[in-house]
Amino acid sequence: MGLVAYEVEGKVAVVTVSNAPVNALSQAVRAGLSEAIERFQSDAEADIAVICGAGRLFLGGADITEFGKPPMSPGLPEVINQIEASTKPVVAAVHGAALGGGLEVAMGAHYRVALAGAKLGVPEVKLGILPGAGGTQRLPRLVGVETALSMITSGAPITAEAGVEAGLIDKLGVGGDARAAGVAYAQELLAGGAAVRPTGAIAPPEAVDFAAVQAKLKAKARGEVAASVAAEAVEAATRLPFAEGLAEERRLFMTLMDTPQRAGLIHAFFAERAVAKLPEIVGVAPRKFGHIGVIGGGTMGAGIATSAALAGLVVTLVEREQAAADTARDTITRNLNAGIKRGKLSEATRDAILSDKLVTTVGYEGLSQADLVIEAVFENMEVKKQVFAELDRVLPAGAILATNTSYLDVDEIAASTSRPADVIGLHFFSPAHIMKLLEVVVAGKTAPDVVATAFALGKRLGKTSVRAGVCDGFIGNRILAHYRTAADHMVLDGASPYQIDKALVEFGFAMGPYQVSDLAGLDIGYMTRQRKLADAHPRDRAPTFADALYHKGWLGQKTGHGYYIYDEGSRVGRKDPEVEEIVAQARADAGVTPRAFTDEEIVRRYMAAMVNEGARVLAEGIAQRPSDIDVVFLAGYGFPRWRGGPMQHGDAQGLESILADIREFAEQDDHYWKSAPLLEQLAREGRSFDSLNKS
Repeated sequence: MGLVAYEVEGKVAVVTVSNAPVNALSQAVRAGLSEAIERFQSDAEADIAVICGAGRLFLGGADITEFGKPPMSPGLPEVINQIEASTKPVVAAVHGAALGGGLEVAMGAHYRVALAGAKLGVPEVKLGILPGAGGTQRLPRLVGVETALSMITSGAPITAEAGVEAGLIDKLGVGGDARAAGVAYAQELLAGGAAVRPTGAIAPPEAVDFAAVQAKLKAKARGEVAASVAAEAVEAATRLPFAEGLAEERRLFMTLMDTPQRAGLIHAFFAERAVAKLPEIVGVAPRKFGHIGVIGGGTMGAGIATSAALAGLVVTLVEREQAAADTARDTITRNLNAGIKRGKLSEATRDAILSDKLVTTVGYEGLSQADLVIEAVFENMEVKKQVFAELDRVLPAGAILATNTSYLDVDEIAASTSRPADVIGLHFFSPAHIMKLLEVVVAGKTAPDVVATAFALGKRLGKTSVRAGVCDGFIGNRILAHYRTAADHMVLDGASPYQIDKALVEFGFAMGPYQVSDLAGLDIGYMTRQRKLADAHPRDRAPTFADALYHKGWLGQKTGHGYYIYDEGSRVGRKDPEVEEIVAQARADAGVTPRAFTDEEIVRRYMAAMVNEGARVLAEGIAQRPSDIDVVFLAGYGFPRWRGGPMQHGDAQGLESILADIREFAEQDDHYWKSAPLLEQLAREGRSFDSLNKS
C-alpha cells in the first residue's frame, strides 16, 4: 500500500493516510490525497468519502523534514481547497490527534467525526508561524472568534469532547476504530440525504474587540510576534469574503516565514528532539526504576518526590528525624493539592499517591529495595559523602546512586563509594515537580546503562533531560555564574540593577538577573561566592553590594526584601532607593566613577558573556552540542524561546559581531573579557555554532 490508499466500501470511498509514525503531510501524502479526491469525484460507485489515518493518529501536520526547503507542489492549501470543493460529501474521521495541517484538512472536509479523547489543535504559533492552510479562516467560522483565538494564539489543543461542544466536531465516534466510526457516520449521512457543506461557505463570524485582544497578546508575548499576527489573520475572517481572507492569511503567513523568530523557534523545536540522542546509550537498555528513594525532604527533595509519585513510581523519602519526615509529607501533600487546584490531577489520584505510592520515613533501611536513590541534601561535599557512604552500605547491587548537586564534583562523590559506575548526577531545578529541565551529569566512571536509566527516568517524569559533563555548575549554572558576573560588573560601573532587569525582560527573558536572585534567595549567591573565595583571582571584582544585602538579612522574596521590596502577599517587587544607596557605596569603596549604560549595551554585554562561556563549555566537552546549551537555557533559565537559545542567538548576531564586542569590552577589563578559543576559531573559519550541531 502507498502512503495514501483508496478503496470503496459500499457507497463509501475510504481514503487512508499511512505515513508512520505521525502521518505527516509530506509532499507524497499531499499528492496522494489530491489524487484520491480527484478519483472520488469521478467514481460512480462512491457517493461519500471518508478520510482517516492509519496507526495511532489522524494527521500530524507538516513534515518537519521539509522545513527550510523550497515548497513542493501540491501545497497543503490547494489540497484542502480541493477537498472542500468536492461535489460529493467528504467526512474526516479523527482519532489520536489532528494537529496543525491535520486539523486544517479536517476543517476542509464537510463533516467531522472524532473518537473520544482525540486532541485537536493548531500549534503553529509555537514554531513562529500561523495556521497557513485556511486554519485562521475556517476555525472561526466553525467555533466562533473567541474559541478560535484561544486555540490559535496559544497553540494549545482541545479534546474531541470539547470540539463537539464548540462546533468543531459534528459527532463523537463510538469505539476505538476511526475508520469504522467514519464509515458508520458516512452511511448515516447518506441515509439522511446529507449534501456537501463547505466550511468556507459559512458566513463570516462576528468580530470581537481585536484592539483589546492585541493589547493582551503583546503584553504576554515579551516580543514574540506570531500570536499577534495570527490574531490579525483571524480578524480578517470577520471582515473579508472567504477567498480574500485566505489570501490575507497567506500574506501574513509568508511575513512570519521571513522572521528570525521563526528560525529561532524551529531551532528550539529540533534542539529539543536531538537532546536525548546520545551515541553512548544507543541500544543500551535502562535498568529498572519502579521504586525511587529520595534523601532529604526540603523544598527540592519534596519536589523530586512529588514528581516521581505523580509519574506513578513508588517513592520512599528519608529524613533524619520523624518531625522532618512529617513536614516533608505535608509539603508533598501541598504540592499535590496545588495540582488539584490547577486541574492537573484529581482528589482520588492524590489520595492514591499518599496511601499507596509514598512513604516518608527515618533512616536508610527503608531503601533496601530501592532501584534508584536521589540525594537532595545540603550542598556540602562532606555531607554528601556521608550520605553516599550510607547508600553504598544499604542499597542492593545494581541500584543507582544519584546526587542532585547543583555545583559539586560528581566524580569526587562517586569515588567515595565502592561502586562509582552506579553513580550519576541528576540536577533538578526548583520547584522540581514543575520545572522541566533535568541536567544528567555523567561522571567519568558512570556506566552506560546508568546514563540510559537517567534519561528513561527523565522521560517518565516529563522532564527535558540534557547530558552534562562534570565541572563547577555543569552547563547551566556554570554559564549563569559567568554572565551574572557581567551583570554585577555593570552595576559596579554605573548601571542600576533595575535597569538591567528591565533591559533583559524587554529582550525577552522571563525575569532579569536581580529578580531571579530575589526568587532563588540571596543566600544562595552568597554561599556560592564564599565557596569560591579561596580560588578567587586578585583581579576578580567582587559584588560587595550583594554581600551587603545578605548581611542585612534581605534574602529576597522569602524575607520580603532583597533587591526589591515585596509587600505582603505580593510576588511582584518594587524598587528600593536604599538598594541604590548600598550600590553607590560599593562603587565608592571600589574607587569607581559611575557611568551611564544604554539598554542596548547591557544586552550586548550580557549575551556576549553567555555565548563566550558557552563556547568554553563546548570546547571542554561539558555540553555535547551547542543546541544542548540552548535547550538548557530554554527549559531552565527563562531564555526567550523565540530567540532559540544563547548559541542560536550568537549565530543570529554573527560570531564576528560577538567577538568584536568582547574585544571592545576587553579594552576596559582584559581579565574578565577573554574570548574563548572555540569562538575565535569558528569566527575565523566563517562557521557557526550550528555547524557543530550537524557535525
